[in-house]
Amino acid sequence: MTRTVAVFLHPEKEEAIVGAASFIDAIAAFGMQAALRGVDMVRISGRTSGPILELDEATDIEIVVVFGGDGTILRAAAWALPLDVPVLGVNLGHVGFLAELEPSDISALPQTVAERDYHVEERLVLDMVILRDGQERARAHAINEVSLEKLARERMLNLLVSVDGRPLSRWSCDGVLVSTPTGSTAYGFSAGGPVIWPDVQAMLIVPLAAHALFNRPLVLSPTSVVRIEQAAAGPSGVIWCDGNQQFALEPGDEVRVTSAAQRLQIARLSEQPFTTRLVKKFALPVHGWGSGRGAH
Repeated sequence: MTRTVAVFLHPEKEEAIVGAASFIDAIAAFGMQAALRGVDMVRISGRTSGPILELDEATDIEIVVVFGGDGTILRAAAWALPLDVPVLGVNLGHVGFLAELEPSDISALPQTVAERDYHVEERLVLDMVILRDGQERARAHAINEVSLEKLARERMLNLLVSVDGRPLSRWSCDGVLVSTPTGSTAYGFSAGGPVIWPDVQAMLIVPLAAHALFNRPLVLSPTSVVRIEQAAAGPSGVIWCDGNQQFALEPGDEVRVTSAAQRLQIARLSEQPFTTRLVKKFALPVHGWGSGRGAH
């Protein structure tokens, strides 16, 4: 049976098309084929001579290769998650924490994929459920974070946060996010939360501009159950999962967030420590002025 690689592209970047076309041509030499979504097949049409087919959930995929930034990788990962397929990203964005390779490093990628010369790192994923009058109204997964945010700029939300069935705090705030360790370097970081190493099994709560003395980020057990309840009267918010799935809320709705049974699989080509990635991605100064190398 022909081995198949799913390929996802950034929706706008020309370099994503160029890189993907080159990759598809190269894996054809190893007797492999690529599967792409219909919209990506249109974009890459005429740019590659390698065999391609349209991607659907019935396609037997061994790995997903993504040419884009973290947003594109998140969309590809959401597709791959229920299929238990690893995702390998080529960074065409800015920071690119989820990506494994920079564009300058991809010449060896086809052979690496053909020889399965990678290991798989598992990441915690969140399961989000919206409850209305005790009934489930919506459910989704989040790889980075679930965020409950206000709709009206001038009106704060009134939210009660509970952990493991015990009320924790009621906040008048712009919102609350619940993050994975993966998401701690994304929205959680921007909101003032701590950076959590990805091999730490934990959940993170970060209140957004909460008008309260107790408004610090909280690190929880991965088995915790987080409930966020909107007041029965007053403004309602909206739920975002990884910034791309949106769910409108009504007064009195509850949001329950737990760890999902599934784990996201990230393909890694090296055992590069997360500390090294953190220093590189944020250009952290690790050399002093007296070292002769200057600050970086």
